[in-house]
Amino acid sequence: MEQKVLDNRFIDIRAGGVTLAGNLSVPRSARGLVLFVHGSGSSRMSPRNQTVARSLQRAGLATLLFDLLTSGEELIDSETQSMRFDIPMLAQRTVAAMNWMGLLDSTASLHIGLFGASTGAAAALAAAAARPELVYAVVSRGGRPDLAEASLQGVRAPVLLIVGGQDREVLELNRSAIDRLDPQVERRLEVVPQATHLFEEPGALDQVADLASQWFVDHLPGE
Repeated sequence: MEQKVLDNRFIDIRAGGVTLAGNLSVPRSARGLVLFVHGSGSSRMSPRNQTVARSLQRAGLATLLFDLLTSGEELIDSETQSMRFDIPMLAQRTVAAMNWMGLLDSTASLHIGLFGASTGAAAALAAAAARPELVYAVVSRGGRPDLAEASLQGVRAPVLLIVGGQDREVLELNRSAIDRLDPQVERRLEVVPQATHLFEEPGALDQVADLASQWFVDHLPGE
């Protein structure tokens, strides 16, 4: 069942000295807000993240897809790849986006979850560790939590790691990372059989969306 939308718009997010573009969608009676932290070389226009976002919206969750880099930075990064792996900087911008959501009437009262993909999962985990009072749940899709190794012990939110069964190197990295999280933190590793890194196989991304939706619905407490 489609949710009626209360707020659906493009927004500008101030993050330090830069302005980041975002797409915000808030269903009526939203029970929480999920920020998407995209992977290296991607943007808020990622078709895979947009697919998952629509599933979350149908589950009554607000979503924010936003660019981690400005257009000028993206041009530099496309040549040098110098910024897409700067996890501390990307985590700071994720925190700035969370703070910005606290200033908007339609999202200020919503508890926050983070959905990170690929390298963006590392930024999401680092942001969750930096602001444990703001983040209530984290989901990683084909993530690189090893890139946030120094932050893993500081994560207090429940963490769901989703990895394709054929994405063997990343699967091993996730198996190792889950053991580095605080043992008191709820954490789970879900393997989507036969899926590769981008979950391009028929039905694979639908499984990701279902798993993520259930995790956020279970762990975001609503207003």
